[in-house]
Amino acid sequence: MNGSHRARPDRATAAATAAALLMALALAMIFFYVPTDVSEGYSQRIFYFHVPIALTTYFLFTWGAVNGARFLLSRDMSLDLKSYVPMHLGVIFGSLTLVTGSIWANIAWGTWWFWGDTQLTTFLIIFLFNCAYFMLRFSVEAGERRAIFSAVYAVLGVGLIPLSVIGVHVAQTNDLIHPITFNENGANMDGSMFLTFLVALAAMITLSVTMYLIELRGKRIDDRLRAIRRLAGGEA
Repeated sequence: MNGSHRARPDRATAAATAAALLMALALAMIFFYVPTDVSEGYSQRIFYFHVPIALTTYFLFTWGAVNGARFLLSRDMSLDLKSYVPMHLGVIFGSLTLVTGSIWANIAWGTWWFWGDTQLTTFLIIFLFNCAYFMLRFSVEAGERRAIFSAVYAVLGVGLIPLSVIGVHVAQTNDLIHPITFNENGANMDGSMFLTFLVALAAMITLSVTMYLIELRGKRIDDRLRAIRRLAGGEA
């Protein structure tokens, strides 16, 4: 190697850079490019935050379940952490989904929550089910047994996600007030809105990947430090 060689940025740095650029572009498009909705007005712009965050939540729970299934097949303990981190981030994004959804509901419907909406209720069920993942995980001693229980639970949890899709179709056949983003004909919005939505979705997913890489690195460092302390006799 010559002296002019430069190390390539690691994956977390590259992901963070992409997330920052996409987020800046998404914000510019949301507030300066996309037209104001005719029926809901300026407040409808929260859609470009709420829906991408919700879809990113599903993406993270699915990611956790996939790595959980991989662990069950291979018994590779490194996959346990790779399953746990997306589940943890999924709860964070799920909380943001509920917060942004409640704000939008209060502006659009005059209420913070509407129990009669199938899509809202099914998302809440999925969110609470996956929150219970942590109750199970931390009630079992660390090791392969905990990893197995956690992986099985994550895989079972991802099976609930299709309920939300079914909820959307049920909502379309009833007089409900939750807006339908996608139907059998595709995106229920014009071209500029759909483009802005896609950029916002890419920004949120890239942000979640960045958070995953950073948290995974931190958890691995914690594990190594605990192992060093055990070897040094610092722990029982």
